[in-house]
Amino acid sequence: MAAISLRRLEETAPALVAPYRTAGISLRKHGLDDLRAAVYLVMDHSGSMRPYYRDGSVQALADRVLGLSAHLDDDGRVPVVVFSTDIDAVTDITLDGHEGRIEEIAAGLGHMGRTNYHLAMDAVIDHYLDSGATAPALVVFQTDGGPTSRPAAERHLRKAAKLPLFWQFVGFGDPDSRQFDFLRRLDELPVPAERAVDNAGFFHAGRDPRRVPDAELYDRLVGEFPRWLAAARTAGILAG
Repeated sequence: MAAISLRRLEETAPALVAPYRTAGISLRKHGLDDLRAAVYLVMDHSGSMRPYYRDGSVQALADRVLGLSAHLDDDGRVPVVVFSTDIDAVTDITLDGHEGRIEEIAAGLGHMGRTNYHLAMDAVIDHYLDSGATAPALVVFQTDGGPTSRPAAERHLRKAAKLPLFWQFVGFGDPDSRQFDFLRRLDELPVPAERAVDNAGFFHAGRDPRRVPDAELYDRLVGEFPRWLAAARTAGILAG
């Protein structure tokens, strides 16, 4: 049963009804329809991301992540971390205020800098720990390139493997770009030699992420989550 009902969604965010319905189908398919989990969104604000903010790709992803979150968490809110060289913003998107929210956030930010994954990961970890939550968390981490510091990003993923956080990286841009070789390697870091459990996934949304159908996007966002949940419970990272 969804954390937020269809009726409530129709009243507060009617534009998200279609993705919400599709997210429910995907969650049922993967055995996650009764799961309660936090959902985070991390957004790349480096200079090369400018076209994706302008054409609505980032807003479209945020809307669909919010539709997914409505099944998993009842507060109608997704914490958002925006990063580039530094942390540009820690804010949120909500069901009753999602339309145009990404443009609003971006308008208040300064220079679009470089791509420091590890700072964004730290911000998510701090937010999760400060919240006092014990439920699992799905972190949708959007980027269009590799990190400025690969050792720092790898170190933070290893550190986070001991926490109830699963990192689902989503690539925007040229699928053949070598920029994403690091994320593919990060996805395959050995267990248990380098991390307690496999706590990350990666998929590429292409040059025009808005064209990825809802059903495909949701299957990719949650496809590895059940295996991580099982491994995290076995390792004692998650209760039960």
